[in-house]
Amino acid sequence: MIVADNETAVDLLYYEAVAKTVVRVVSEKSDEPLSVGVHGDWGAGKSSILMMVEESFKDDERVLCIRFNGWLFQGFDDAKTVLIETIVEELMKRRSGSQKVIDQGKKLFRRINWMKMARKAGAYGMTVATGVPHPDTLSDLYAAATSVVKTGADAISADSLKSVVDSAGAYLKDAEVESTPQQMHEFRQEFETLLEVADIDRLVVLVDDLGRCLPETAIGTLEAIRLFLFVPRAAFVIAADEGMIEYCVRQHFPDLPTATGPATYARNYLEKLIQVPFRLPSLGYAETRIYVALLLVLNECGDESDTFKKLVPIARAALQKPWTGPGLDRASLKAAFETIPDAVERGLDIAYRIAPILTDGSRGNPRQVKRFINTMALRLAIAEERGFADELNMSVLAKVMLAERFAPEVFDALARGAADTGFSDELIALEAHAASDGAEAVPVKVNGTAAPAKKAPKAKETVQLPDWPNIEWAKRWAGIPPALAEVDLRPYVFVSRDRRGGYGSQTPLGELDEMLGKLMGPPLQVKQITTEIKRLTPVEAEQLFDALRAKVADAEDLVEEPDGMHGLAAICQHHPFLQASLVGFFRDLPVTKIGTWVMTGWAGAITEA
Repeated sequence: MIVADNETAVDLLYYEAVAKTVVRVVSEKSDEPLSVGVHGDWGAGKSSILMMVEESFKDDERVLCIRFNGWLFQGFDDAKTVLIETIVEELMKRRSGSQKVIDQGKKLFRRINWMKMARKAGAYGMTVATGVPHPDTLSDLYAAATSVVKTGADAISADSLKSVVDSAGAYLKDAEVESTPQQMHEFRQEFETLLEVADIDRLVVLVDDLGRCLPETAIGTLEAIRLFLFVPRAAFVIAADEGMIEYCVRQHFPDLPTATGPATYARNYLEKLIQVPFRLPSLGYAETRIYVALLLVLNECGDESDTFKKLVPIARAALQKPWTGPGLDRASLKAAFETIPDAVERGLDIAYRIAPILTDGSRGNPRQVKRFINTMALRLAIAEERGFADELNMSVLAKVMLAERFAPEVFDALARGAADTGFSDELIALEAHAASDGAEAVPVKVNGTAAPAKKAPKAKETVQLPDWPNIEWAKRWAGIPPALAEVDLRPYVFVSRDRRGGYGSQTPLGELDEMLGKLMGPPLQVKQITTEIKRLTPVEAEQLFDALRAKVADAEDLVEEPDGMHGLAAICQHHPFLQASLVGFFRDLPVTKIGTWVMTGWAGAITEA
């Protein structure tokens, strides 16, 4: 199965400690306005923490917890009014039995409508001043004009057309009833009253996904919190990537100076808004190892299995003090399971192998770790559907994928060699260097049994370590067990084709190229390699047959016998299963362009009825 990359209340990283701390901070001073920031990189787990906070408040009747995702509403309306409308609607819905709440909510909606009107009035004012229509102006005038036209041509008069033009004036007139500062002041007072009549101790608004919004939407949402909603009893928990918010501030206020004092204006803006910041740390080695093991067991067993359910509390106990050990220890696992399940053993083994480099490569980002594990699970599933899962070892696949994900040049070199022979000179040299530094090679097994004995070619003496920019990373990677020098990597590269443009793009035949050249030669040369032709496996014989057939078909002149025909005849003579394909090939040749050579010389090559 694939682990869903969504926010979750199931805590695999012990972020519950952060969520509980946020809940405690919000609850301690419930009568004061409060803003809490949950900061972290993309995929750090901010949304999951918000879900845990929401879960903590769900049974508390004195707290109303509302979730707002700015990204979902992007492009529909002004960000300020969307946030305000969402909060008022949720308050009215949660306290639908209170007439006071309903009446007060209606008052606030009138204020919200004024805000929308004032915004459109500004658009009409721009039209009058510059003659350039604002999009809102066009939309409203179009709606008014459409309503007139729909009444029919006979009903159109000077008065009805005048009503279209006068619609702009109506907006301006309504917007001028009260000044903007007065409207804002009245709104804040009415919003405070709404919280009072709702009879709650705390309104908690969880604001998520601001980092995905366009700068205008992100800043509009933050401005709504600061200008309108930052009142007693209201608490805002804002999940945002600090870097993205700073970018939005710079884009929205391009004329601001770069910095003031030790901090940038963009950072000052965010710090002024956020009273209590929580910054999610990156995962360390022990945490990554535990997380990888959990994800692997989850992939294999499912979240409802007894194995996974027993493993989670053990993992969380280890995550409480990750600096005390390398992660999950077998003593705790044996106490819980008596006999450690095979799925857990496999998860621990792979996590131990790949966690050091995966920690550095992903920069401790949980989403990157999860995507890595999901990709590996997907490739194993594809291999199973295609019928060669038994040829894959999960540890080998994980090591190959580490190179693919974090060092493309290493993976490309590995793939080039694998496309031809299954082995790579650069890889052999790298692992020899790692072994000379004391790294211990670990035998590779496939599904618990030793891999078929297959010797890799020795690295050529002239091969030096490649001059890659991250050669030190490559050396560390080469030292990760298992050793790959004697592993046929073709199936692993095959399931990784989503990164490469093609599989085996260098030379399709690899070591058979030399024989292909001889089969293209004169009859005597073909006869000299009869023994080698007989030794070909059916797969190899078919590969050579297809290559020769393609070369003959591409020949410009078929009047004279093209090179390769004697090779085709020799292959079919010693591998009869290809004879029918040879007859089919003759049938497809253009009759008007073929010479008389085609009539003779096939007695040995075509023997079956």
